[in-house]
Amino acid sequence: MSDSPLRVLFCIGVNQNFFDLPTGQGKSVWDGFMSMLTQLRELPGVAVLGTIDDDQHLVGPSGSWPWTCYVLADVVDHPTVAAACNLLRTVQVAEHALWRYMKIEARIGRPLPDPEPAR
Repeated sequence: MSDSPLRVLFCIGVNQNFFDLPTGQGKSVWDGFMSMLTQLRELPGVAVLGTIDDDQHLVGPSGSWPWTCYVLADVVDHPTVAAACNLLRTVQVAEHALWRYMKIEARIGRPLPDPEPAR
């Protein structure tokens, strides 16, 4: 087994429960989401490489592809990937866990090799 980290694309979707909130009450979900992102970045063995937010081109719920946003990271092992996904269960938004409003899916692969320079 390789000592290389796993290349992980965390795909995050916002579900209908968020859109059913009364106008102005989504800020608590945003705050919970930002807390989740902070905790993900702070997990030992996680190196966030970048993020993409598709909220300007995707309006409404996203239960699968295309997702609302993405986090690309190198992660030390599968248990750490699971711990990152579990943050949606543990981060609270008022009386609910964040997973009431969002879902997450981790796609695990490996980096593509760097292409050879043109000669």
